[in-house]
Amino acid sequence: MPETGDAEQAILRLGLSDEDVAAWHDSGLPEEAFTGWLTDRVARRPSGRRAREVYGAEEVHDFARRAILDALSPGPGDHVLEVGCGGGLLLRDALATGARATGIDHSAEMTRLARQRAPGAGVVCAAAENLPFAGNTFSALAMSVVFFFLADPVRVLRECRRVLRPGAPVAIYTTGPELRGTPAAPEPLASLGHFHPDAELAALASQAGLADVQVRNDGGGQVLTARS
Repeated sequence: MPETGDAEQAILRLGLSDEDVAAWHDSGLPEEAFTGWLTDRVARRPSGRRAREVYGAEEVHDFARRAILDALSPGPGDHVLEVGCGGGLLLRDALATGARATGIDHSAEMTRLARQRAPGAGVVCAAAENLPFAGNTFSALAMSVVFFFLADPVRVLRECRRVLRPGAPVAIYTTGPELRGTPAAPEPLASLGHFHPDAELAALASQAGLADVQVRNDGGGQVLTARS
């Protein structure tokens, strides 16, 4: 459990500001909840000025965004669902191909940002475990640096498959165990993450009923592709 000074140092070490230190103090949470609070604020449910700046920045997760869009190849007639849309940059780029795009995120602050960055997309504040859409709605699924946080990934993938049309492509970018403790997955955030070796990641997708499952690993950056 962090002492007050340790919590402040951890916040500032991750590039956050006095605003975030004040938010931790104002939360009233016990010290044992600090790591979860910090993980939410930075990455799992981003909020605060730094989160808006990071997730609205053009370069944030651009490598993942490119890999996903290359795998999906969306275009006119497609309707892309992004689970965990963050600041909306992937939605914006999907719209630029002529496709329709819808995003969900469980951070209200991120959904507001996504609506600004991708004004033509439908953006909903919702949980990945309970998607507020009818079955067979979407023709492609994207998930960028979100899978790492899923406590029950098979349940989420089954829910994604439910809302996809038969044979729809799926592209997921996540963080492999090789990157634990690096700047890509720093502590203490990594202690609450879920890392999956390539074979295990593929097995989770197959267990959820996805087909044509493949995992490509580039230096710890995993790209899972499959079809519904």
